[in-house]
Amino acid sequence: MAEKRDYYEVLGVDKKASLDEIKSAYKKAALKWHPDRHVDDSEAEKKAAEEKFKEASEAYSVLSDADKRAKYDQFGFAGVDGSAGFGGDGGFGGFGDINDVLRDLFGGAFGSFFGGGGGFGGFGGGFGGNGGGSARMRGRDIRTRVRLTLEEMAKGCTKEVEIEHNRPCRECGGLGAKNASDVKTCPTCGGRGQVEQRMRGIFGMSINYAVCPHCGGRGKVVSNPCPKCKGTGLERIREKVKVTIPAGVENGMQLSVRGEGHSAGKDGVNGDLLVVIEELPHNTLKREGENLFYTRVLSLPEAVLGCEIEVPTLDGTQRLKIDAGTQSGTVTVLRGKGMPVVNGYGRGNLFVKILVWIPRKLDREQKKFFEGLKDSGAMKPDPNRDDRNLFEKESRYF
Repeated sequence: MAEKRDYYEVLGVDKKASLDEIKSAYKKAALKWHPDRHVDDSEAEKKAAEEKFKEASEAYSVLSDADKRAKYDQFGFAGVDGSAGFGGDGGFGGFGDINDVLRDLFGGAFGSFFGGGGGFGGFGGGFGGNGGGSARMRGRDIRTRVRLTLEEMAKGCTKEVEIEHNRPCRECGGLGAKNASDVKTCPTCGGRGQVEQRMRGIFGMSINYAVCPHCGGRGKVVSNPCPKCKGTGLERIREKVKVTIPAGVENGMQLSVRGEGHSAGKDGVNGDLLVVIEELPHNTLKREGENLFYTRVLSLPEAVLGCEIEVPTLDGTQRLKIDAGTQSGTVTVLRGKGMPVVNGYGRGNLFVKILVWIPRKLDREQKKFFEGLKDSGAMKPDPNRDDRNLFEKESRYF
């Protein structure tokens, strides 16, 4: 399966694009790739157009929704997983549903654009693709790590990371040349940024497109390069970037800071800064998803007679009453004392497991004390109904 492209790149818009700009870009993509516009094409061309149309529709379903767009900007594809796919829940259910969206966008002109012939009206021009102009370059992403304590992950925080990334050259403003007149249209690709490669095989002629080797996909060449950036239009800059960490993130989760990756040069799109979360070990608590786990060891007298203990939580310590006769392996659940659900509602639970310490060595008086209890009815194993459930559960592990 091909790797997904960035939704902004798919629609050919900037990450700060307005809703109107996103709608306009999707209109152009729909006009170019809608299946009704390719009924006379070959099967391969029909399939390619359908995939392009699905890709554009998926991008529009996310970027036109303020909530989905915010999650996508923060978490990338993981933030909208299951809510943006073509045919998935929350996305477009099929061509019928997409056509409903297109009717809203095109109004009464919908029928003349799709399925009923007619011209392209006022929506001329191409979208992305291989024709009409140079390909829009995208800078490379940068990946870094942020180490967080459990408390920071529970409450959310802001971290500052220092990175090096390419930015437009301050000497030439990203032009790559001393003067604008020194920038010419690439003679190899004619400014398209791509070159056509024709190959004849056993199934006939095939056409592929590749990045122009002369201009590197920019569609322009520099005759008198800037001495500082050597004609690349870029310079390496070290900067500090603030990263907002939402509450509930997990170890290994990746956040996206849009536009903080490498620049791609003049008129290009910045890559992203990908921040991988690394969880620092906690002294007393262990985590699994939204739930936390704490183990407390009691002395034999504490378990027999009952006591009160202090349980560490992310909100401070909490006192917990231990009933007399508590068995080793007993688990108490403190509801809502776990981790918050990232980008959701509610919190997990804190599970407190009790273990009873059995001494290995006793002095003479202690041995005599316990020997006197061996024949006591209260000391003989005879679990009641509540205890039996615990013992049966523990016995499954053996």
